[in-house]
Amino acid sequence: MRLSIYYGGTFDPVHNGHLAIATAAQSAFGTDVILLPSADPPHRPPASATAEQRAAMVDLAIAGHPGLRCDRRELQRPGKSYSVLTLRELREELGPDRPLAWLIGIDSFLGLPSWHHWRDLFDLCHFIVVRRPGREIDDADALLAAACRDRWQEVPEALTQTPAGRIYLLPTALRAESATAIRYGLQTGLNMNTVLAAPVSEYIHRHGLYTSRV
Repeated sequence: MRLSIYYGGTFDPVHNGHLAIATAAQSAFGTDVILLPSADPPHRPPASATAEQRAAMVDLAIAGHPGLRCDRRELQRPGKSYSVLTLRELREELGPDRPLAWLIGIDSFLGLPSWHHWRDLFDLCHFIVVRRPGREIDDADALLAAACRDRWQEVPEALTQTPAGRIYLLPTALRAESATAIRYGLQTGLNMNTVLAAPVSEYIHRHGLYTSRV
């Protein structure tokens, strides 16, 4: 059965690394990838741009990428953007049998035990984990390592054979882009055009974003 992939994040701002990850997952699984900006992320400091601005930048960034879409559902729900609430909603929409995966960077994945009702997530979705320089799966604490035992899969097709509960490490080139570094560069007047899609860069400058804080 076809896999549904959702890529959640603050996207503050969305950058070329995000696009590379989304297209790598799209290629590996032969399906659309839906970027899902969070409105009020509980595990991060407040975003520098508003939720609508961040979603607008996602729309601009993916405009030239068939198969990438933006889902604004977390912007329309009041309160914290808990992933478990979003995944419960998606599971209700897709039904109990549809394979559903959450595309996630390794930094966020390693912090999973701090998430709201994190153990429930394995009953709702698969995880597609993306590595970053300097972080490895072996860095997982004992709690997460135990929860992930026997869930790891060697081939992407394994995630299409069951609705949830499996983990796949996406084999893609490590990306050094960081939204934090990009915000700092913009604040200090550096040219960030090599790591931002041109329409996103234009939007940032037109709206005066990331000029006073990181």
